[in-house]
Amino acid sequence: MPWIAPVVAVVSAVVLTFVVSALVGWVFSFVARRKTWAVDFVTRMRRPFRWSLLVVLLTIALSTTLPRSLGADYPGDEAVSQVFRCAIIVVVAWFVGALAIFFEDLGLSRYRVDTPDNRVARRVRTQVLILRRLTVALIVIVAAGALLLGFPGVEAVGASVLASAGLVSVVAGLAAQSTLANVFAGIQLAFSDAIRIDDVVVVEGQWGLIEEITLSYVVVHIWDDRRLVLPSTYFTTTPFENWTRRNSELLGAVEFDLDWRVQPGDMRAELDRILERTDLWDGRVKVLQVTDATGGYVRVRVLVTAKDAPTLFDLRCLVREDLISWLHESSPVSIPRARVQMIADEPAVSGRPRRSTSEAGGLFSGENADSERTALFTSAIPVQSPDDGGRPDGRPVARPDR
Repeated sequence: MPWIAPVVAVVSAVVLTFVVSALVGWVFSFVARRKTWAVDFVTRMRRPFRWSLLVVLLTIALSTTLPRSLGADYPGDEAVSQVFRCAIIVVVAWFVGALAIFFEDLGLSRYRVDTPDNRVARRVRTQVLILRRLTVALIVIVAAGALLLGFPGVEAVGASVLASAGLVSVVAGLAAQSTLANVFAGIQLAFSDAIRIDDVVVVEGQWGLIEEITLSYVVVHIWDDRRLVLPSTYFTTTPFENWTRRNSELLGAVEFDLDWRVQPGDMRAELDRILERTDLWDGRVKVLQVTDATGGYVRVRVLVTAKDAPTLFDLRCLVREDLISWLHESSPVSIPRARVQMIADEPAVSGRPRRSTSEAGGLFSGENADSERTALFTSAIPVQSPDDGGRPDGRPVARPDR
C-alpha cells in the first residue's frame, strides 16, 4: 500500500505543528508574566506561525515520502511541487507581514496621542502608518514576483518585478498618473511633517481633525461628524490652515459691538470672574481691548487661550454667553442701540451767500508757514548757464564731485 507512508507523514506533520505551537505558546506565556509585549506577540503571530509551520512540515513530509512510494517521476510531481512552492511563498509573506506590523505596533505603543502635548507622538504615528502600508505593498510585490518566477513562460515577468531596474521603469512609466501622484504626495506628507494624525485643520471652509492619512487620500473628521475625503495632492498643492502645527495650544477671539457708554474696566473685571470659574481656560492669556470705535458702536475684543481647539471653542462660547448675560443684568446701557434726533422745524437759511473759509486752513494757503510750503512746490527750478557755469543771475553753483 504505497499511500501509507504519505498519510503517516501528513499526520505526523500536523501533530508536530500543534506540539511546536503549544511549546512556543507556553514559552511566551511565561515571558508574558514580566513583559506585556509577549501577549500581543502571541495574539498577532499565532495564526501566521501555525500555518507557516504546517505548510513547511507538509512540504518536507510529502517531498520525501511521495517519491519513495510512487517513484521519482510519479504523475503530478510538478503540479504538487508547484502548489507547495506557492503555498510556502504565501504563508512566509503572511508571517513576515504580521511580524513587521507587530514591531510597528510595538513602537507606536510608546507614543500616546491621548495626552495634551502629543505633537511628537502624532508625527511618529503618521510616519509609522505610512511605513506600514509601504511595507505591506513591498511584501506583496516581492511575493507576487516570487510566484511568477516559478511558472514556465513568465519567468521574465517575475524577474522584472523583482529587479530594481524593472521597478524604476514601472514607476517612471506611471508617474504621470494621478494615482501614483497621490502615492508620492502621501509619502511626502508623512515625512515632511506638514500634517499629522489628529491635527486640527481648516480645509474647504470646514474645521476638523486629520483622522487618517493613506498613500492616496486623507480623511478629515469634520466637527459635525462628517468625513471629508481629499486626495493627498490637495495638501501639497493647496494652501490650508493647520492649527496644531507646532503645539496644540490656541488663542481665540470673542468680539462685541457695544454702545459708547460701555465701561471696559467693569467688563474686564467680569471677564476675570468668568475665567476663574472654568477649567476650560489654560491660564496663559486673557485680554479685553477696545479695538475700534466707529460707525456708532464700540468694538470690544476678548482674547483667551485653551489647551486645544475643541476646548477653545467651548471657552469662546462660554465667555460670549456669560458676558451677554452680564450686559443685560449689570450694564444695560452698554447694549448697542441706534439713536435718531427728531427736529421740529428746520432753521431758515439766509439768502446771502456766505464767504468760504477754506483758505484759512489750507495746506498752501493757511496760516502755518503757507508761503514756505508753496515756495517748495511752486518755485522755478534753476537752470545752469552753459557760458558762465553758474546761475542766470551770475551766482556760482556748487558742483558735485564726480
